[in-house]
Amino acid sequence: MLNNKGTNIFSEINSFFPENDNRKAINSIMDIASNLKISSKSLSLESNANCKFTRLQVFELLLVFPLFMVKNAFHYSESILFKVLSCKKDVFYRFMANGSFDWRNILYRINLQLIGKIAVRADSCNGKDPVCLIVDDSDFPKTGKKIERIGRIFSHVTHKSILGFKALFLCRTDGKTQTVLDFSLHGEEGSRAERPFGMTREQRGKQYRRERDETEAVQERIEEYTQSKIQKAIDMVRRAIKEGIRFDYLLSDSWFTCTDIVRFIKSRHVRCHFLGMIKMAKTKYRFKGKMKSARELVKLLQSRKEIRYSRRLRCYYGQAEVELSGIKVKLFFCRRTRNGDWTGLMTTNTKLNFFEAYHIYSMRWSIEVFFKEAKSLLGLGKSQARDFASQIASISITVLQYNILGTVKRFKSYETIGGLFHEATDGVVQLSVTDRIWGILQELVMIIAEAFQIDDERVMDTLINRSETFKHFINLDKLELKQAVVWTPINRTFLWTVKYT
Repeated sequence: MLNNKGTNIFSEINSFFPENDNRKAINSIMDIASNLKISSKSLSLESNANCKFTRLQVFELLLVFPLFMVKNAFHYSESILFKVLSCKKDVFYRFMANGSFDWRNILYRINLQLIGKIAVRADSCNGKDPVCLIVDDSDFPKTGKKIERIGRIFSHVTHKSILGFKALFLCRTDGKTQTVLDFSLHGEEGSRAERPFGMTREQRGKQYRRERDETEAVQERIEEYTQSKIQKAIDMVRRAIKEGIRFDYLLSDSWFTCTDIVRFIKSRHVRCHFLGMIKMAKTKYRFKGKMKSARELVKLLQSRKEIRYSRRLRCYYGQAEVELSGIKVKLFFCRRTRNGDWTGLMTTNTKLNFFEAYHIYSMRWSIEVFFKEAKSLLGLGKSQARDFASQIASISITVLQYNILGTVKRFKSYETIGGLFHEATDGVVQLSVTDRIWGILQELVMIIAEAFQIDDERVMDTLINRSETFKHFINLDKLELKQAVVWTPINRTFLWTVKYT
């Protein structure tokens, strides 16, 4: 167990696993993590001089929880990670609930390094796919009505009201790797003044409350809770540009396609465009001096016989250059069958053709892949902590876990992040089982030594170095005990190390 404040957690954990064994996945993850240039000062995680464990160490441990099958801080002491830092669960709970941490800054400081590692690769420099930002939201269902600022939201998945948060995400993709850059949590106030956010006065009165300093970083997150998601999406993209993120297109579904976002992207000095799905609704576009809706434009294109059929994509399509509130945009219309429903895309790049637009927009699904994988593998949005700051911390850490896995996948050519994750945790399972076997062995050695009044170290030495049967057992399990057995009479245990080959 290590209590040294200078301990590099990632390097220490990596020492559990050898370089030349078949558990390359966990080694690769730890190598990427340990090579990140992160410090307490750069992440604003400075600790007090008298603290036993630094905040940076706690943060690094939280990052590897899923890989070592630690569901939450409550189960930490039962995991093999307890050998690295022998701290209690409260250390993690206090860290997560600390509202002074600027998680948005922490995300960018690490994400920029991960993106930098990917950007210098040959497949990035020579890649044909554009770099895109994607904005989308997802439901985060909750079960506790006492969670701070919890409310009811309308789920477009279940088409009913549920208890939870709406989480808005900004993701970057180059066609091969998606990196989540930013997020915010939102509530839906609703139309009933007597039940704001779908909660009664009694329910709101029982919700968790905490007095906070106005200068704490979490205050910005609390203000975002009631902010328009459209405006917050614009703020996120503006922050990404300020942080040096360059992209070719901002992609969105029909919910985020609106005049405000289109105008914002059009006004940027960096070379970027908007591409998003539109609703076939009442929005009017100026086409050759006349205002027409999307459906009216489709009928006009049909009457002009400007609807074509693509054998490659097996769909009917058409296009038209129009104006949206004085902004020149291009519309694409598509349907699969002759009598099917029309769908529409809109872009500020009027030079784009239908096939290019179709291909680029398909990259938007990478954020849906993130939602699925992060929720199923890493527990995204499943924290039931009452403190709003803990909710923000939990999502931030999960996002970083996913981004690190995505970077490793890019370098090691794993087919899916799921495959990488399961291979890494498989190695940890073997490590945990082996650790328990050696614990049982220690108990047996002590029992034999006491029964026959023999020195404990002598019994262990006989097992390791003089028993061919024991050596055969070790070889069968591909384990090799290093010659580092030391008896500690104070707590009557052996200090030993195991090499996994």
